Amino acid sequence: LSHRGLPFNMSDGNQTLVTEFLIVGFPGLHRTYYDLIGTVFFLVYIFTLVGNAIFFVLFATDHNLRKPMYFIILNLAVSDVLFSTTTLPKIITRYWFRAGTISFIGCFVQMAFVHYFGTVTTYISVIMALDRYVAICFPLRYPLIMTNSIILILCITSWVLSAASPMIVVIRSYSLPYCSSNTVIQCFCDHTSVTTLACIDRTAFAFPTFIYALVMLLVPLAFIIFTYSVLRIANSQGRLKTLSTCSPQLVVIALYFLPRCFVYLASNVGITFSTDLRIAIIMLYSLLPPMVNPLVYCLRTKEVKEVLIKNLQRQKGNIGNVKMLAT
Repeated sequence: LSHRGLPFNMSDGNQTLVTEFLIVGFPGLHRTYYDLIGTVFFLVYIFTLVGNAIFFVLFATDHNLRKPMYFIILNLAVSDVLFSTTTLPKIITRYWFRAGTISFIGCFVQMAFVHYFGTVTTYISVIMALDRYVAICFPLRYPLIMTNSIILILCITSWVLSAASPMIVVIRSYSLPYCSSNTVIQCFCDHTSVTTLACIDRTAFAFPTFIYALVMLLVPLAFIIFTYSVLRIANSQGRLKTLSTCSPQLVVIALYFLPRCFVYLASNVGITFSTDLRIAIIMLYSLLPPMVNPLVYCLRTKEVKEVLIKNLQRQKGNIGNVKMLAT
């Protein structure tokens, strides 16, 4: 039997003895800066929640935003908030309260959600690129092709399909024996940082996961780049308009896909750099996009800005009426 109901590998005779993991964060960080880093993560979390919450409120209260593009942004915002909520609270408590332990089961639950929401974000980005491609290449047919019902089906499909592959990764990781170190050199439980602690050679497990990660990154990235080949419009005015339409997605490619591809490729082709730098890059592409997406996708959009200004003016008018009644 396994220790405390945890799995073990009978072929190797290695029993899982680990009952909890310790999330280290940045291993080279001096304790003097723990509170500062915890505060930075806290502010990132607050900005992510507030920025996306503003869009939620605007979307829920104004029918002018019930359009395909904003349905896509809504799904992206939900995924961003859930991903940040999955990862940030634990690392914040690690640095603020020195409480970095997470249960054995809790670590794998966090791993499942980390990879799940990451996959959802990838699929939603592809849908967004498809929406922009149709809007630019077929502007007259766009209302017929990209309807709210079509976008809803695509988004639901993304959420459903995203559950399969991360669960396979987590189940394979959970079945490995963990019998010695429980120190996770990362800010959250992910596949690489946790399976490194297994008591067996993980090469057979790591390579399929590496291939899966590359497929999930490079195929969507190739599709997104292909959709933006429409920038080759002969008319300069059309090119500038297209660039303005596509620029938010290009920013996301730079922030989300490219650093992720670099980390995965570098770790498997022999490129070495410090552990702290690697973790910093991972946190950059994991947490910065959810924080800036509301600004990139929403506040720079004319319709959203108009709705936001209208709501602020309405609130200002209500406050003025209350003051008049009070006097």
